[in-house]
Amino acid sequence: MPKRIRLRTLTVDEQTEIRRLAASRKLPIRLVQRARIIAAMLVDPMLSATEAGFRAGFESSAAGSIWVGRFNEHGPAGLADRPRSGRKPTHGQEVRSALIDLALQKPRSLGYPFELWTLERLQRAFAERQGTHLSDSTIWTWLAEEGLEWKRQQSWFHEPEQHDPAFVEKRGPLSRPTSPPLRGPA
Repeated sequence: MPKRIRLRTLTVDEQTEIRRLAASRKLPIRLVQRARIIAAMLVDPMLSATEAGFRAGFESSAAGSIWVGRFNEHGPAGLADRPRSGRKPTHGQEVRSALIDLALQKPRSLGYPFELWTLERLQRAFAERQGTHLSDSTIWTWLAEEGLEWKRQQSWFHEPEQHDPAFVEKRGPLSRPTSPPLRGPA
């Protein structure tokens, strides 16, 4: 019979952190589940790691023992995912910082003839300045991780000085149907 793994004595700070993690609704569910194992064992010291794992939602009987062991060794940090193998990042932190710095500046102050960044404009300006092309998804991801959001630009229809008074005449009539009319039974 395998030796039963016991939860080590926790400091007050560790107990507070585990309770915060276990109650979180915004952290990754994997981290919350792992913290719930430790929290369950704090509430009931006689609870086995395996049973705490089942209560936290794990289906494997080994999960509880694994996470209690990692917690005993590394504290709350042991509940986080370890780095995994895989492709190394294509761009370094310097490139990321340069993009964020560029995105935070007004384009007009840098000599561009526009007021706001679009994804395409930011991508092109970054390539001109840094000599590095970044994909759309990379830019979106980095900006989102920094808490930056794209704002909706105002349409030129809202700027009277740029509105063409002859627009309606140039556009032509809108009365032509875009799809053929539906016909009823003959």
